[in-house]
Amino acid sequence: MTGLFLGIDIGTGGVRACAVDARGDIHGIASAALPPPRQDGDARDQDPELWWQAAVTAIRKLGQTVGLDRVERVAVDGTSGTLLLIDAGGRPRSLGLMYNDARAAKEAARIADVAPAESGAHGRSSALAKLLHLLHQGDAGDARHAVHQADWIAGRFGGCHGISDENNALKLGYDPVTRSWPAWIDHLDVPRELLPKVLVPGTPFAEIDPNVARTLGLPPSARIVAGTTDGVAAFIATRADQPGDAVTSLGTTLVLKLLAPRPIFAANQGVYSHRLGERWLAGGASNSGGAALLMHFTVEEMDRLTPQLKPQQPTGLDYYPLPKPGERFPIADPALAARTTPRPVEKERFFQGLLEGIASVEALAYQRLAVLGAPPLRRVISIGGGARNEAWTSIRRRILGVPVTVAEQTEASYGAALLALHGGPP
Repeated sequence: MTGLFLGIDIGTGGVRACAVDARGDIHGIASAALPPPRQDGDARDQDPELWWQAAVTAIRKLGQTVGLDRVERVAVDGTSGTLLLIDAGGRPRSLGLMYNDARAAKEAARIADVAPAESGAHGRSSALAKLLHLLHQGDAGDARHAVHQADWIAGRFGGCHGISDENNALKLGYDPVTRSWPAWIDHLDVPRELLPKVLVPGTPFAEIDPNVARTLGLPPSARIVAGTTDGVAAFIATRADQPGDAVTSLGTTLVLKLLAPRPIFAANQGVYSHRLGERWLAGGASNSGGAALLMHFTVEEMDRLTPQLKPQQPTGLDYYPLPKPGERFPIADPALAARTTPRPVEKERFFQGLLEGIASVEALAYQRLAVLGAPPLRRVISIGGGARNEAWTSIRRRILGVPVTVAEQTEASYGAALLALHGGPP
């Protein structure tokens, strides 16, 4: 019997475990719920032990239908920017400050004074801002490592702590171009010994802890590999693997990621790049998207109007839908107003015009990435709620001028399992 490869996704609402074989075929997926993080103003935190308990539950559920004694490698992904402090034995010495924790405003200002514009460490929700906050609060105690959510879970699996990956470490200040911790971090008085050792995603770094193996029914020969963020894992899950392959997420906002041979940075437009082995995942996000549609139609109305659309007959309406003034990318203008006039009498024509407008924003975004140095757009794989609208897919195919398909798999846990399988991203 062939071996299996296990991917663990630590999400906001729960943990999912996925097992694939050597061909990448799924043998099973199981999940366990997580309670909501604690909220207090800008603070968002959670007891890390809840993540581990949910991971154990999900894997045990998976083991009810899948022979986990065949698992060869395990990879973990987690929410980007979620950080905690641990001691030498891996025991938490702080709560997990969640990806959207925004309490570190003063610390973010300090980072802005020293970090280059293209660094992923900017912003009050960055992992580096969270680390500075914990150090300022005196919460370090006997902490030995600052690690991310995925790092800590993987460390528990392998009994080996203080290991991170190039994707999770981006928001902690790691420089993916030079593959090193930059000198400017020293101006923030961050103890270098707290910073994790950074590996290429998919790199094996430990055999599974024997006690964990017995508890979960995994073989003692299973290897733990460096993980990634949930966003990168979701990209890997689409099986996009060639320069020019892109993934558009049609959710509340419009998020684009494109596989490129070199990094692309445009800090003033929120464009940054994750390193994927020797390739790069360049991305940006527009404020246009589902939230802009909901300003005009309910979900039920959109479902009712969709069969009336005529995707191959352009409306001629020149819209730039936004939920409120302000845009990040492809137009960097904090005061940009939505353009949704003139409004035709026919609701279905207005709805189609909005869909065409968002598709035009998507096309402009990929054009801007090309201007910044991205390869020509080859194909677009769609994920998110809007990907289910076949008429919109047809509209986008017409406007983008390249093949547009819907991803067969978008589960981050599946992407993590592929990472365990291939030993690295494409």
